[in-house]
Amino acid sequence: MTAPSTIGLICPYSFSAPGGVQNHVLGLAGWLSGQGHRVQVLGPGRPTAAMLQAAGLRPEQYTSTGTAVPLRYNGSVARLSFGPLAAARVRAWLRRVQPDIVHLHEPITPSIALFALWQARCPVVATFHTATSADSRLSAARRHLRRTIGRVDAGIAVSPAAHEVARRHLGLDPVIIGNGISLGARPDDLDRTWWRGSPGPRITFVGRYDEPRKGFEVLTQALPLIRHRVPHLEVCVVGEGTPRALPSIRFLGYVDDRERDEVLGASDVYVAPHTGRESFGIVLLEALAAGADVVASDLPAFRDVLIDDHQDLVGTLATTGDPYSLAEQVIRVLENPSPARRAAGWEHAMTYDWSVIGQEVAGVYASVGWGRGPQRPTRQR
Repeated sequence: MTAPSTIGLICPYSFSAPGGVQNHVLGLAGWLSGQGHRVQVLGPGRPTAAMLQAAGLRPEQYTSTGTAVPLRYNGSVARLSFGPLAAARVRAWLRRVQPDIVHLHEPITPSIALFALWQARCPVVATFHTATSADSRLSAARRHLRRTIGRVDAGIAVSPAAHEVARRHLGLDPVIIGNGISLGARPDDLDRTWWRGSPGPRITFVGRYDEPRKGFEVLTQALPLIRHRVPHLEVCVVGEGTPRALPSIRFLGYVDDRERDEVLGASDVYVAPHTGRESFGIVLLEALAAGADVVASDLPAFRDVLIDDHQDLVGTLATTGDPYSLAEQVIRVLENPSPARRAAGWEHAMTYDWSVIGQEVAGVYASVGWGRGPQRPTRQR
């Protein structure tokens, strides 16, 4: 293990509206803290006490840059903090924390991550999450921010799709390291022959279901076909959105990570009918870790995350945007339960536990001078 270092993690997205990138940053911060490092997190908004506690972080390890502004981006809403006041807060944070290394997420967004990239005077690691290769704004960023992009000492992409975006539009070659999860105990019912949602099966959807790219409408079109073959089907929907008057669907609303894991741990199948613009798919791994089967759209990011080290699929893929294919695959999984498939899924999820992913990220830190002693490298501008 390297000597304790001071590590600054910067997330551009607001912690007042939790998402995958925010959870990844908190999870990494918690793992690094558990290794004895001094870790500070900077971001817009403020995570709840429960979020910090779940990550093993103290309140004083988080600094807010203030409120965020919602912007339409990548088929969703990104809540970012930018402007002169945010830039001043980044500068003050860097002076106070004096990090040995700064780890930025989505550094080319108009946000505090970009401000930190301009201002940091220590090695910089950047993680790229975006998988929207058709977005011309990234190519424009490369043209106008060429020198800024050159300040990144080492890059990480969360998936091959995100790597392709960084390579094609930014001219970078980041190492691929997936998002991390905190894996709990092995579920004791992986070899079950009964429904978790007795008297019938329970399938679960997780996501902001008002966003078209999450594919909730594909699921609702598939449900009558599934119910025709599988009676007593129960459907749970977790996430923000406007509840619909749909039969036999329970809208649970927003829940925290612990409650989400409990729902997944009581589900027979997790369904991810997303239609595009996904860079990873961490909830697929969380579902596998909870002992649920996974049926997902055949998106590149989902396929990548569901292929194990033996190049075998540990989940089931349906044709993207096709409710008939989705129904067919859900029915096939429900009618052909496989303890071996569930066990393989859980074993695969283990490879994304923070004990594994954290070490891979630490290897990237080491490649840019992390842990070489008390001296602080100074950037040549």
